[in-house]
Amino acid sequence: MTTTAPLEPQHASTTTPTGIVAGKRLVITGVLTQSSIAFTVARLAQEQGAQIVLTSPARTLSLTRRIANRLPQPPEVLQLDVTDSGDLESLSEGVGDQLEQVDGILHAIGFAPESALGGGFMTAPWADVATALHVSTYSLVSLTRALAPNLAPRASVVGLDFDASVAWPSYDWMGVAKAALESASRYLAKELGPQGVRVNLVSAGPLRTMAARSIEGFSEFENVWHTRAPLGWDINDAEPTARAALALLSDWFPATTGEIVHVDGGVHAVGA
Repeated sequence: MTTTAPLEPQHASTTTPTGIVAGKRLVITGVLTQSSIAFTVARLAQEQGAQIVLTSPARTLSLTRRIANRLPQPPEVLQLDVTDSGDLESLSEGVGDQLEQVDGILHAIGFAPESALGGGFMTAPWADVATALHVSTYSLVSLTRALAPNLAPRASVVGLDFDASVAWPSYDWMGVAKAALESASRYLAKELGPQGVRVNLVSAGPLRTMAARSIEGFSEFENVWHTRAPLGWDINDAEPTARAALALLSDWFPATTGEIVHVDGGVHAVGA
């Protein structure tokens, strides 16, 4: 029986010739800083034998390219604003220039204007709410559709989520966008299943990413996980979440789609 190499110890920096995603070709969105979950997914993917391409909106393109140089093998970074039809239309060709096919997509994209967060649920204007839903929810579908010509048989689409089964302090319209993301992932799984394409989400506990730090009242999330997580929770360690995403991008979940995998220390399972 052929086996793949186990994951390297946490935060290893060497590249292994074989691994859980050896030979896979992945498109990874959302790398902004080294604290980004997507950065850790990208690092682990390369350490586990994958070839990757990153994407970034024009406004953060230079930053993502600088951060990409900190990966074991600096990858190509393509411009992609998921609200820009031109970027979406050119994505397939740009990715095709780098990767023969796409075995996996990581959707790590979320944004809500300031008015839609931090207690602005009742006052946020529709224009800002629409932006949150466009960027954080609809983009899962538009990104996958844009890369449909590149997808290999049995490809995997993985999105990053935050538990949307309850209302959270300060999360407001982003919470609604995440609830919609969860629903959209199920519909996308239904649509793409006949083609052998899997669609799943990883619901992570709070992590100190740049996006999280921009949410007023983020410390309230930290307090919940500090007191309720049966396994404990390290808000500075994105690796457990990244490992789950990478596992779903691999061939180890061949019959799993429309699923939400919780990587939150167990908080979702306990009431108090």
